[in-house]
Amino acid sequence: MAYTKADLKHDLAAMGLTGTETILIHSSMKSIGPVEGGADTVLDAWMEFFAEGLLLLPTHTWRFINEENRVFDVRRSPCCVGILPELFRQRPGVLRSLHPTHSMAAYGKGAAAYLEGELDANTPCTPGGCYDRLRAAHGKVLLLGVTHARNTFIHSVEEVLNVPNRLTDKPMQMTVVDEAGAQHNVYMRRHYNAQQPHISEDFVKLEQAYLDCGAARNTKFGDASCILCDAEGLFRVTRHVLAPNPEAFVTEPVIPPERWQGLCTGKTGG
Repeated sequence: MAYTKADLKHDLAAMGLTGTETILIHSSMKSIGPVEGGADTVLDAWMEFFAEGLLLLPTHTWRFINEENRVFDVRRSPCCVGILPELFRQRPGVLRSLHPTHSMAAYGKGAAAYLEGELDANTPCTPGGCYDRLRAAHGKVLLLGVTHARNTFIHSVEEVLNVPNRLTDKPMQMTVVDEAGAQHNVYMRRHYNAQQPHISEDFVKLEQAYLDCGAARNTKFGDASCILCDAEGLFRVTRHVLAPNPEAFVTEPVIPPERWQGLCTGKTGG
């Protein structure tokens, strides 16, 4: 049996979501299982359910925007993070930010205001930018069929905390083409660490910490195992653990529970 749109909307409600949230969804279409109508039905379910909220999907291009290709066209540049974001960004009413490597697409209340200012960003997840402002919006992060290794919000926490050895020393000049076709020269530093080329793979070291402290909880969407997170809670737990060792993700093979147990007396709620 394939999942219907009604089934998928029911799963969102079963998570305790109301549809009024600001929510960022990182997703794996394959993990959901068979769906009547495929990816378009999944997007229909999300956009209808969050019609009174703000639905956000990452539309990153970091895999394609590099030394050989320095032009990001907000209208045409494909994203590198899956079929759902790629189809979502092309839908009527969906807006996309002007960040050349870590753009975000938005649909719903306040979408334009939420995405503004990204042309001035000079790092992947600049403090005060689209990812960081999830905290101020009391936003949620839904990891749908993926782990914290795909949780871009944690990159924004590292940038706010000024964790060392996360970015290239020198920025790269890029060109951003906006919706009207106008070109803008920008300068962007990229993610870089000499020891670990894929820093986000180490974010899973805090999976249990987020669960124990109430910043995240496990749930389901179709066949997909999901983690529903509270952005403020993720920030609080990550800051608490990284404070004594800002490079813990890279330098510590395992982060022991005693590093966060003292924080869990005041749970944040997922």
